[in-house]
Order: sequence, then C-alpha cells, then structure tokens
Amino acid sequence: MSYFLWIEDFEGGHPKITSSYVLSSILDENALPDTVRQLKTHLKTQGIFLETNMQDSLNFIRNRLPEIDYIILDIDFPAIDKNNEINQDVLALLKNFEDYSPLENENDNVAQLQNKCDRLKEIAGFYLYTELIFELGFPKSHILFCSNHGENTKTIQKAFKDAKIALPPIYQKSDVAVKEWVKNGYDNPYSRLRRGIIEGCQYLKTLTETEFRFNEFIKEEDKEIGLMDLFNYISVLETLLPLQEPKNKEYFYKLFVRTLAHEWEAAEPKKLNNQNELFSFSWIMKMSRNWLAHSKIFEKLTAQDVAYLFMVNIRAMFDLGNKLVGYEKILLNLFEPISATDLKAKIGNDFKDRKLPLVENYAQVLKATGNTYQAINFHDALSNLQKYKINENEPEFFVKGLYQTFWFLTSNGGVFIPSEEQVKKFSVLNYQFRYFDYHKKDTEDYLFELARHIYNRSFS
Repeated sequence: MSYFLWIEDFEGGHPKITSSYVLSSILDENALPDTVRQLKTHLKTQGIFLETNMQDSLNFIRNRLPEIDYIILDIDFPAIDKNNEINQDVLALLKNFEDYSPLENENDNVAQLQNKCDRLKEIAGFYLYTELIFELGFPKSHILFCSNHGENTKTIQKAFKDAKIALPPIYQKSDVAVKEWVKNGYDNPYSRLRRGIIEGCQYLKTLTETEFRFNEFIKEEDKEIGLMDLFNYISVLETLLPLQEPKNKEYFYKLFVRTLAHEWEAAEPKKLNNQNELFSFSWIMKMSRNWLAHSKIFEKLTAQDVAYLFMVNIRAMFDLGNKLVGYEKILLNLFEPISATDLKAKIGNDFKDRKLPLVENYAQVLKATGNTYQAINFHDALSNLQKYKINENEPEFFVKGLYQTFWFLTSNGGVFIPSEEQVKKFSVLNYQFRYFDYHKKDTEDYLFELARHIYNRSFS
C-alpha cells in the first residue's frame, strides 16, 4: 500500500458518506465508522492519516511529510480545532498573509482573530498547497484537490490567479476521477516499493545489537561492521528512492540494489544455526554483489525484484523471528501470490522431474571446461553461467535465477546430476528438488509467505 494524508473537515456532517466517496476504491465502505474520531483511528490502521483543520495539517506536513506518499486536499477547512489555541505557525500565516496585527483590547483582538481565521478558512487549501510545492518540494502529481464546496471555487481561483500560479484541477468528492486517483496511488508499484523500504528501514532502527547477525558472515580477516556504519547504511537505503516516480526508475533500482548488496563484498555465504534459508539468502546477495560489479544483469529490474532482494538481504543481516513484519506485508503485496493450498500441491506435484533452462545451458559450461559427470549445486551453476558469459544478453534469465536459488537452497535437495550422454547432447537435465519442511503452519510464517508470493515470479 501507499500512505495518504487526507485533509478534510466533514463540514457537511457525514463522515462515512464522504469517506465512501473518496476511499471506497481501496477500503471496504461498510467498515467505515460514522464519527470523525473513530474514522481517524480506523484509517490510520490502513495507512491513511486524517487531519481536519489547518493547524494540525500544517504541523503534519512540516514535521511528518516523509510518512506519506499522497495527499488528498480539501479547499476550505477551519484554521484551528474548536478546542485548541492558535499556535505560532497559524499566527505567522495570519500576520504575513491576512494582515493580522494584535490589538491592545483583548475582546477586539479575539474578534479580529476570528475574522482572520474565517478568511483563512476559505483558502486554507491554497496555503497548504503552496507550502507543499514551493517550500517542501512535494510533487504536484501527488496532491489531489477535491471539495464539495463549489461556492468557494471562485475564491480559491482568485488566490491562485493573484499568486500567478496555475490552478490545479479541483474535483467533487463524488467524482469517479477521485476514486481512480486514490486507487492508482494506492496500488502504484513504485510508491508501494518505496513505502515498504522506508517502513522497513525505520523498523530496523528500532532493533538492538542482539538482532544484528551480519558480522557472522564477515570473513575473520575483514573488519566487522559497527553500529554507526550500520545506521548510516540503513539511512542511505531509506532515502535513496525519490518520492516522485522517476522516468528512468530502472537506474534508481540498480543504484539501490548496488548500495544494498555492497556490504556483501567482504562476506561469505553460510548456513548459520543450521538454517537453510540463511544459506539461501546469503548466496542470493553474494551473487548479486558479484554480478553488479561484472555484468549488466540488473539493468531492467522491476519493483518486485527490488522488493525481493531487500527482504532477502534484511532477513540475512538481521534476526527478525519467524513472523512476517509489517514492511514485508507491504512489499509482498507487489507480487501475485498463490494460495497456501496451491503451493503445497505444486511442491508435491509440479516439481517432480521439473525442467529448467539453466540446467540445459549449464551443459555448455561443462563441455567448455572439460567436465563431464558430476553433481552441481544450483547456485554454482548459475554463477558459472555468468562467469563464462553464457546467456550474457538475457538479464531476466539471471534475475529469475536469483528467485530459483531460494527454492533450491531452502530445500533438502538442490543439485542436479547430469550424465555424460546428457552433457554431449546438450539435453535438458532433471534435478532433484524437495521443498523445505514447514516448521510453521500458520500464514504469518514469513518463509512460507515469501514462498507463496514469489512462486509465480520464480517459474512463470
């Protein structure tokens, strides 16, 4: 999911109806509460932050803007909550743009403040919009103006005209375009990837040294990573992808993966604590690091691929337990999963005598190196194909191989054994495969969930 800030005062008094107009393309409208307070709590669990006045909204965008990806913005809404005092931020707006100057007489000053706040209310959306665009650099394409106060359209039109700023489209909340805009933002793969990475990095910053295990992969002669180095590494990953989806996003994907895998230069894959998955994850990251230095395999990565490598890398570097973590749920939504039942059926049936292009191609490596009959680990075969530049111009072949490495090295098999005759004929070779034992049966087990989400990407 992508995260939203929704600024709406529900002046018409129908929170559930208004919410249904705006959010029903991504949320169950029957589950929406009837009161603003309940709605605010409910929406927060869905990644939507609701603010109902200028003062709180201004505080949010000035202090918490990295927490959200898109903004739904009303035209007019109160300057302050009825129960709050005016803070210095709103007073500064009134002084700078509404000609407010404190009066000596307290009653006169209260009346003046009320008058100025009423004027501010009419174009509150304009002030927030310009702050977002010109002061905070928030992209215009990530802001949607929508309001049912049609009578105030001329007021805000004048505000934009006087400021010599192009008026953005303003929609009625009931317009179909509003639902479509929200849906497109919520499901946008780039935004979802970026949000999952940010949430993941913020989560990692809450962990203690006891959860960090990457130094166990470091060779003894090399320097271990300190906590400050680790913090800097996470902070770089957190900010590497820009908020607005770049036209050359593949460049940013490659840059991100290069930064992600860099630490594996001094690391060696291991099966820590007898966990096959750690052996798998460490090999995936080690191969990624090596290929980034010596090939163009990562030129056309997708959001799915970056999410996969991020999850694999973090699971290798940190002990996060067996349950799915919140950021992983965001990232796994980028994939088209198969059901738990279907996965078990496929493991039992589809993999019997399954054939992969890699096996066929590896026969060429065996012939080129003079080898004949031998058992070959999948990751060694994949690495040697890259080393001998076989399928060099097919990056998808190798990226998919990184997914298939997961299946081989989390299994109890993971090798194929060609005969001399098979090698000579360059025929497709069968391999042995058994999926890892399910040590957890519930759907929150991260390894099982990762498997059923990446299955189609691995073998389609």
